[in-house]
Amino acid sequence: MLESTLGRFPGGIYALTPETADTGRLLMQVEAALTGGVAAVQYRDKSGDVARRHEQASELVALCHQFDVPLIINDDLRLADLCDADGVHLGRDDGGLREARIILGKHKFIGASCYQSLELALAAQAAGADYVAFGSFFSSPTKPAAGRAGVDVLRDAAPLIHVPLVAIGGITPANAPQLLDAGADSLAMLSALFDAPDIRATAHRLNQLFETEPEE
Repeated sequence: MLESTLGRFPGGIYALTPETADTGRLLMQVEAALTGGVAAVQYRDKSGDVARRHEQASELVALCHQFDVPLIINDDLRLADLCDADGVHLGRDDGGLREARIILGKHKFIGASCYQSLELALAAQAAGADYVAFGSFFSSPTKPAAGRAGVDVLRDAAPLIHVPLVAIGGITPANAPQLLDAGADSLAMLSALFDAPDIRATAHRLNQLFETEPEE
């Protein structure tokens, strides 16, 4: 199986960036999230502004590396390669995982959207994905029409999938614990983090969801 040599994709809060033309504001928001302790950042921008997307992605790679946090590009393998990001996240229609591994090399993370399907997750794992993402678990303002996943998909995946499980879609501090209890290793969050009045404090508070009592 082809896989990254970066090590295991980090568990914790996986920050998904808001789409904006204001690069300065975007960098300030992401820096606040990084200061608050998010484990990874994914750059998401569906606009057709190629120059803006390249500029923002390149700036975010440099910023995230100051905090030793990986920057993943959503849906765009070419952009991930051009800006030397730490990896790419691919949906069902965004190209093959093996092609992404060939292009990015063994030192990058490759994630896969698996929606509500354990079969897709098993196939992604076999193709060398470094993590698999399930969702949307709850109503999401980012993707209101997204299909809904049940928490049981995490429980079913836990004994069969040996790469980190990422939960996505409408996650808040209130509903996050049930996803972690079901086996999620990472929580991908956008609105609950970047719409907060204090992003740094919110990231810090969300990180506490992952804290466990030390064993005696």
